[in-house]
Amino acid sequence: MDTSFARQWLRLEGLAVLAASLLAFRATGFTWGWFVALFLAPDLAMLGYLAGPRAGAWTYNLVHTYALALPLALAGYATGVHVPLGVGVIWCAHIGFDRALGYGLKSPEGFRFTHLGKIGHDKPLRPAEAG
Repeated sequence: MDTSFARQWLRLEGLAVLAASLLAFRATGFTWGWFVALFLAPDLAMLGYLAGPRAGAWTYNLVHTYALALPLALAGYATGVHVPLGVGVIWCAHIGFDRALGYGLKSPEGFRFTHLGKIGHDKPLRPAEAG
């Protein structure tokens, strides 16, 4: 089954989430320095790969779904507490950015295997390595 069409839609969806998150962050009144400082924080979940591919995929996927980020942002909005709102919006922006670039949820098979397809390039062997 060719899934390239679905992957493109998921990437566009990620771009839309990123754009909406940027607009939402702008409305929070936080300075953009906070956005820059926290934008890559969800990627610290990759440290789970130090415990192996299964643990790494689990920790990475937990942090790279909207299941935690969106409720955090909504709770901040509903209660008027700005810190969870800002952090949740930045977190959603990060996830949207990753999806727009084609980085999906990871498989226990390895970091390069995602729900959006395989990432990275297979490096061809140099002649000295081939023989």
